[in-house]
Amino acid sequence: MIFEKISTVPTEDELVDKAFRRASRANAGKERGGREAALKADESMVLTAGNILTDNLSNIVRRFPSFETIPPFYYELAQILVDVDRMRQSLSRLDWASYKIHDLSREYVQKMRGTPSSPQVRKEAFGRMASVISSIKKDLLYLNEARNKLRKLPDVREEPTIVVAGYPNVGKSSFVAAVTDARPEVASYPFTTKGVTIGHFMRGYNRYQVIDTPGLLDRPMSDRNEVEMQAITALKYLDAVVIFILDPSETCGYEISQQVKLLDDVRDNFGLPVLVAANKLDLCENNTVKVDIEMSTLSGEGIDEALSLLLERLEE
Repeated sequence: MIFEKISTVPTEDELVDKAFRRASRANAGKERGGREAALKADESMVLTAGNILTDNLSNIVRRFPSFETIPPFYYELAQILVDVDRMRQSLSRLDWASYKIHDLSREYVQKMRGTPSSPQVRKEAFGRMASVISSIKKDLLYLNEARNKLRKLPDVREEPTIVVAGYPNVGKSSFVAAVTDARPEVASYPFTTKGVTIGHFMRGYNRYQVIDTPGLLDRPMSDRNEVEMQAITALKYLDAVVIFILDPSETCGYEISQQVKLLDDVRDNFGLPVLVAANKLDLCENNTVKVDIEMSTLSGEGIDEALSLLLERLEE
């Protein structure tokens, strides 16, 4: 997943402490007798501190992906979770700070060579560097918060996708487990306290992903907030079809009228082809709701037929 490589963004104090500790170690054991030796020691400390800060800041910027090139799906989700423009501004400020500290360290090394008191100049250099880091304190904190949110996104890939929708306990997770060969992976999803289950299966040389998004789709669209609606919009970037699972037996705890209302909402708002499947045939012999296919995730009846219909709609 494109956001996995983002490491924890250090705080202002962590950056400054690391740089100045390394600078002190670089000077440890060096002979400071005489002006020339003292000058070299102070130069080494300033350059070491400057390099540590410069490298750490540039590494932070480099590990964030370019939002100009990431897939639209992930861009949309990132925009939902964090302000992408603000992230760009913060990354730009870190980039500026990296170059500024690099220039300051070289500037103060030159200044040392023209003064009889290099320790005083070194302290001044350290103060200027710390001041630059202090000026991006809020950017560091914001980027770490953004990093923590982005890393929780599921590993959704740009490949043919089946989105499983419906109320809780209608058999969505059972369907994902039935049609995917591998054990489904569960990733923490930021929009709800529930999780997103992602499974994969192969047909010939093609790989397909099946996504169960319970937190996004198990309540009426009219009850959703703006963030949830944007999340659903983000899924439109995928090459996807939806299988909406109904439970005519109502053993899921929801009346069939409620389920059909959610189905209508998904059709009206989701913007993707929808295959309607009635599940739990073993519990309900008289299904009166019009569906595309009937199945039972418990016995496996109708599962292969449902999957074939979904693949046909993906090809269309």
